[in-house]
Amino acid sequence: MHVTPLVWWTTILVTSAILIFDVFYIGRRPHEPSRREVVGALTVYVGLAVAFGLGVWYFAGGEYGGEFFAGWLTEYSLSIDNLFIFIVIMGKLLVPRELQQSALMVGIVLALILRGIFIAVGAAAIAQFSWVFYIFGFFLVMTAVNLVREAGDPEGGYDEPRLVRFAQRHLPFTETWNGARLTVRENWSRLFTPMFLVILTLGMTDLLFALDSIPAIYGLTKEPYLVLTANIFALMGLRQLYFLIGDLLKRLVYLSYGLAFLLFFIGVKLVLHAMHENTLPFINGGEHVEWAPDIPIWVSLVVIVGTLAVTTVLSLAADRRKARASA
Repeated sequence: MHVTPLVWWTTILVTSAILIFDVFYIGRRPHEPSRREVVGALTVYVGLAVAFGLGVWYFAGGEYGGEFFAGWLTEYSLSIDNLFIFIVIMGKLLVPRELQQSALMVGIVLALILRGIFIAVGAAAIAQFSWVFYIFGFFLVMTAVNLVREAGDPEGGYDEPRLVRFAQRHLPFTETWNGARLTVRENWSRLFTPMFLVILTLGMTDLLFALDSIPAIYGLTKEPYLVLTANIFALMGLRQLYFLIGDLLKRLVYLSYGLAFLLFFIGVKLVLHAMHENTLPFINGGEHVEWAPDIPIWVSLVVIVGTLAVTTVLSLAADRRKARASA
């Protein structure tokens, strides 16, 4: 896929402008958004993602268009699971409802910057060392196993990042929120507010999530441009999803199992891709032979959509049975 520097910079500038507008618009009036406001914004972001994917399909072909949609759906699905951790964080840190929107937005922007760095490093590693797909693949398989083990954990296996614990022990904090401000001056001393700790926690936690999501999307596309844009569009709607489906997350009891299956599938796909691309000295004298299947993107897209649909239907059915049993 050939992406000119003009397209790269245009994409970065346009998406950055949208995020910056959202940050400053929200930051000027912290509040708990209404359902109408959330649904409207989420509809716009999802519509932009779909329009972008169709544009990729039209200008670059169905293969790349399918890769974008598969990557975006995977990132969005992982983000939905991550939202439960965000709810746990907000609850533990006692964040007022009217300030949660500001904290989420700033944390997401910080995570996006860090993910951009991670994506660039991943792209460079893949370009130089094709065997890195083996590492990504085995990592995703182990992540899938851990997801299944933690599926019954009420806090989703959340463990506070070490940097956050370090900040709590060594930095001066005030117990006063002071709106969305990160620092405040009290008695001639500069103190950090609880909002600083919230944003640090969200940013570091989302960076840890990237350890799963970045290898997963590289299992669906090797194009850094598609990897970056899929992450951008998934993070754009994360704040709206937090307020829209907070209660619904508790009903999606099989979501972790569905995501575990997806990560396992993509992990196997990565390993097969590495086996497909790499040569082995004991096969045909070390010449390149396509001795392993390479799963096409349309199969991946069908598996992703099918898994999410089945997971949602089974979760809601189980929730209805539980409601009838308790009635």
